[in-house]
Amino acid sequence: MGFWEGIKEQQLVFQRCKECGTWIHPPRPTCPKCRSFEKEWAPSTGKGTIHSWVTYRESPHPSFKAPYSVVLVELEEGVRLVSNMVDIKPEEISIGMPVEVVFDDVTEGLTLPKFRKVG
Repeated sequence: MGFWEGIKEQQLVFQRCKECGTWIHPPRPTCPKCRSFEKEWAPSTGKGTIHSWVTYRESPHPSFKAPYSVVLVELEEGVRLVSNMVDIKPEEISIGMPVEVVFDDVTEGLTLPKFRKVG
């Protein structure tokens, strides 16, 4: 199972090194820490904190309804993922805010991981 296959199953998965346990994203041939080729796909908790974010007030395309926020989430496993926030006003977002993954079935063939505030 790869990243996008996991998303289709509503599961967030990342590569993890079998030698040293380092979580890896984006996927690559070798572990960035120990250079091992031995990796596996492992499930993430889907929980993390906002490392950074930006709110777009104008839309570049009609399919994006402004304002919308793009976040850089640092997951508990240490990998970072760029995505969108849902169910929150842009002015309520803050660095360090705890978040969890949710899955948005954008179309019949496309599911995207997004994040919402925890609590």
